[in-house]
Amino acid sequence: MNVATPYQARRIAAPSILPGDEEFWRAAEQGRLLLKRCAECGKLHWYPRALCPFCMSETEWIEACGRGTILSYSVTRKAGPVPYAMAYVRLEEGVTMMTNIVDCDLDSVRIGQAVSVVFKATEGGPPVPMFAPI
Repeated sequence: MNVATPYQARRIAAPSILPGDEEFWRAAEQGRLLLKRCAECGKLHWYPRALCPFCMSETEWIEACGRGTILSYSVTRKAGPVPYAMAYVRLEEGVTMMTNIVDCDLDSVRIGQAVSVVFKATEGGPPVPMFAPI
């Protein structure tokens, strides 16, 4: 019998797919994490936007390597029926994402820990990027 981990028991609502984000979610369905890069100044940013937050120029999608480091985290045990960890993860590309840390003992999560992107199923939508310790 396959016993569910705490994360597997947690239900994740489907994300809202906004105009212009379709490519991001198609890539997520393929297990690829995309970021936006400014076509003018070259800076990367998270979350994806049509215009660069630094110079207001147009942006383009690039594929991220999917590896990063936990900068900060918080384990929530009383907010719902299943404990979970929220974290800020700095990707190797230099952007910081707010995300969940999954597929691990939540007591083992540490600042500075190396993580890699995983995509978790949602209720009726595309999978969402989260991170698991390497």
